[in-house]
Amino acid sequence: MTTDRRLEILRAIVDEYVQTQEPVGSKAIADKHSLGISPATIRNEMAALEEEGLITQPHTSAGRIPTDRGYRIFVDKLATIKPLSTAERRAIETFFSGSLDLDDVIKRSAKLLADITKQVAVVQYPNVAEHQSRDLMAISGTANLARSGEALGPTLSPILEALEEQVVLLRLLSDAPERVQVKIGHEQAETNLHTTSIVTVGYGTEAKPLGSLAVLGPTRMDYSSSMSAVAAVARYIGRFITESPK
Repeated sequence: MTTDRRLEILRAIVDEYVQTQEPVGSKAIADKHSLGISPATIRNEMAALEEEGLITQPHTSAGRIPTDRGYRIFVDKLATIKPLSTAERRAIETFFSGSLDLDDVIKRSAKLLADITKQVAVVQYPNVAEHQSRDLMAISGTANLARSGEALGPTLSPILEALEEQVVLLRLLSDAPERVQVKIGHEQAETNLHTTSIVTVGYGTEAKPLGSLAVLGPTRMDYSSSMSAVAAVARYIGRFITESPK
């Protein structure tokens, strides 16, 4: 049974690994996180977390990294949606303040979301009668995956191939809920995406969902920031569509 102390150590491991991209040792946790326990105690708790399948040792170093299950516990129990920075809020508000048509909003929303999260962003066109575009969605930020090539290893090419298939993207977005949802690693049905995580949410209104959007990246993503950005952009897209004069 994972204790509160182990959960805090798991949080520290996830935070450190996302930031440094390196396996995390007990000394780094003791030095950088005020947990009030010794490195020896941290090592013991890390051993327990490893037995529970929440962290793993990727090679013979002393460091550990989170498993998919560890990330799931982190997202479900520990991750809090970070408020957007003033600069991020201003960028979104400025972007949506202009008088733009729907195509422009969707395409530029994908670009904005990719820029904020440093992940791949996909924005589905809304299901409204006025929408005449043949496009089903806009995608941006695939170069961000290439920059994460070391983390994704040989799975990078299959991921890029999957993202080129609109039917795959439609499946990813088809069950987007009203609240932000995170699918991690092997929780995704698409085999080629098992080294990635996806953060999705619908947009529109509770009574009338119109579409959905997502960011996708390595399982070692900043979940809190990605969840915040996805939720914020979804609100602005929904507001633009529902409040724009017809």
